[in-house]
Amino acid sequence: MARITLQGNPIHTVGELPAVGTQAPAFRLTKGDLSDVTAADFAGRKLVFNIVPSLDTGICAASARRFEAEVGTLADTLVLTVSNDLPFAQQRFCQAEGITHVIPLSQMRDRSFGRDWGVQIADGPLAGLLSRAVVVTDRSGKVVHAQQVPEIVQEPDYAAVLTAVGVAD
Repeated sequence: MARITLQGNPIHTVGELPAVGTQAPAFRLTKGDLSDVTAADFAGRKLVFNIVPSLDTGICAASARRFEAEVGTLADTLVLTVSNDLPFAQQRFCQAEGITHVIPLSQMRDRSFGRDWGVQIADGPLAGLLSRAVVVTDRSGKVVHAQQVPEIVQEPDYAAVLTAVGVAD
């Protein structure tokens, strides 16, 4: 169980992020067209999992825009923004923001992602939502970077993500 904060108040997740050096847990998430995707759909690509409570908040929106600008156009890397938001809301957000390279994914059908990846918030006013975290996997699905953002209202460490995908050193 990770201890994080929401505006300074302690809250907890159901577990821990996948550890660097381990295989990322399996997942089934839903795209905007209501089709489901799994790790197999992204095989052979580096993946940035931008995990957020909701795209309908300022910090979550800012991270999606930043990842779109800095990572979204890399040929060998995909950014997957994962939240509990419905796929329709995710699509509206991306269209309104001009986000075309980040792939929004919802755990509307299968809530195991939050539990298996250690990002489901267990208590406090955001209980049931996903915490703010970033996990980067290499082409084989091995975790090369994992950050549980310690304060929900903080943005993730973008520089560390860029280093993990090989853009910055």
